[in-house]
Amino acid sequence: MSEPRSAPTVGQVVLGKRLQDLRERAGLRREEAAKLLRVAPATIRRMETAEVALKIPYVQVLLRGYGITECEVDSFVELTEEANKPGWWQRFHDILPDWFSMYVSLEGAASLLRSYEPHFVPGLLQTEAYARAVMRAGAVGESRPEDIERHVALRMERQSLLLREDAPRFWAVLDETVLRRPVGDDPDIMREQIDRLLDASALPNVTLQIAEFSAGHHPGTYGPFVIFRFAVPELPDMVYSEYLTGAVYLDARPEVATHLEVMDRMAAQAATAQRTKEILRDVRKEL
Repeated sequence: MSEPRSAPTVGQVVLGKRLQDLRERAGLRREEAAKLLRVAPATIRRMETAEVALKIPYVQVLLRGYGITECEVDSFVELTEEANKPGWWQRFHDILPDWFSMYVSLEGAASLLRSYEPHFVPGLLQTEAYARAVMRAGAVGESRPEDIERHVALRMERQSLLLREDAPRFWAVLDETVLRRPVGDDPDIMREQIDRLLDASALPNVTLQIAEFSAGHHPGTYGPFVIFRFAVPELPDMVYSEYLTGAVYLDARPEVATHLEVMDRMAAQAATAQRTKEILRDVRKEL
């Protein structure tokens, strides 16, 4: 059987979709493809949906059965070997839940991230002290200090994404609550965090907007979410929505379209990027 693993990489998701496309172009149903491997049709489905890692011998048999040339088979196998390599974040497997492992993979592959955050500064923009204070305040149960430090280290390493040569565009709408609710006991934590937001707002690939209290209610007040957009055609826009003990990933067109419309309306209602810088400076003076 194909090997299961905790969470797929984006490369595995893309190759699974390509494998499905090649099967459909060959005019084969999953039941017919399964006969090529002498496995159950469910195994083919799990390979195509990246629920299991792609075994090279299985991939080779399927591609040849789909009428793919040997040269193309070799190229696909090379991509499979690359996609099966563990992501850098898997070094944190001891503290990284499966549902968030997928998020980090998607984050690293996205060309555009649009985020709404009603409670905290987005993880990609948090300072180390702010992140640590958030982790400590949210620790429920038996979160050990060393685990919190591992979470903080993971969050800091994720932030290199915005400084890459091929960095994605990051566009975030933050509720004014994010600035007004103190995080941590030391006022310097919030001062340093506001400075970090001002620095980030100067990056060419980062857009920040504050949804001010004075602007009234807006359609995103139900909870935080992130919209991913990718450069590869196999991956549709995807929405990530987190709750207390997990998260959901949405890629159905009606659901994604609703979130996109809400994000657009919030961006239109929120303070402009330039006005947001003024707000940040004013809040900084108050601290």
